[in-house]
Amino acid sequence: MRMLRIGLAQTKQTADFEQNATTILRFLDEAAEAKVQIVCFPEAQTVGYRADIAEADTPVPVDRLAEFHEQVAGRCGELGMACILGTEIPLAADPSGGKPYNSVVVISEQGEILGTHHKTRLTPLDAVAYTPGNTFETFDLCGVKVGVVICFEGFRFPESTRECVRQEAQLVFHPQNNTTRPNDWKIPIHHAMIVTRAAENTIWFASCNACLDHQNCRSLVVAPDGQIHAQSELKQEELVVADLDIARATRAMFEYDIEGCAELLFADTVSRDEFASALPEA
Repeated sequence: MRMLRIGLAQTKQTADFEQNATTILRFLDEAAEAKVQIVCFPEAQTVGYRADIAEADTPVPVDRLAEFHEQVAGRCGELGMACILGTEIPLAADPSGGKPYNSVVVISEQGEILGTHHKTRLTPLDAVAYTPGNTFETFDLCGVKVGVVICFEGFRFPESTRECVRQEAQLVFHPQNNTTRPNDWKIPIHHAMIVTRAAENTIWFASCNACLDHQNCRSLVVAPDGQIHAQSELKQEELVVADLDIARATRAMFEYDIEGCAELLFADTVSRDEFASALPEA
């Protein structure tokens, strides 16, 4: 077994940058106390999600963002803990007034900012406030190849997760912000899509929502066989901690490895002898 301890910070989120910053720093310390190796925060946690939580046209706090990203990175380095930080990144052509990217900053356990991922698929409300990205990236954190997909692009577009897995990700984080409006009928649908992303790729999938008054999805950690490994309560601020056996993330379904798929499909109810004739010759 190759174990990794992760934490999903299901935090409250406001339109007040300083209040959000205090919450983030508090959860970093809580995660460190729990011996978490990688902690993930919700979508847009630094500034507040520009659909309903913050105003869509709020000026981007360019300098404060850059300063805080470095502050979080420095704290991660002190704690020896990696971080997936939901935030926004200013548009280079118009940093303070243009539509920012809805992003995550990926920070290593050494406290180095490794890069960013910008949300590529925007909801209609997202599109009012944000500029879409156009790439997917993977990062090496704590010896594990990690991918990131943000909310809508991970729920509704399976090719986004598959691109991370194509880049050899065994664990994909899914920061989300879902949602401030009363659509409770969506809860089982969202949970089903999260489970599917893990099962169809045989990877670990870790989805981190914010703590919201109308929270239409739990924060979930789903195992490579599609079983829910850990989950939050709805509408409760909490840190979800889970120990992952990374060796289970074989990517068998993604690669269509017939023998690798068998255990996932049949467990111990079918012996290898029953399908040995279908296996490619060594």
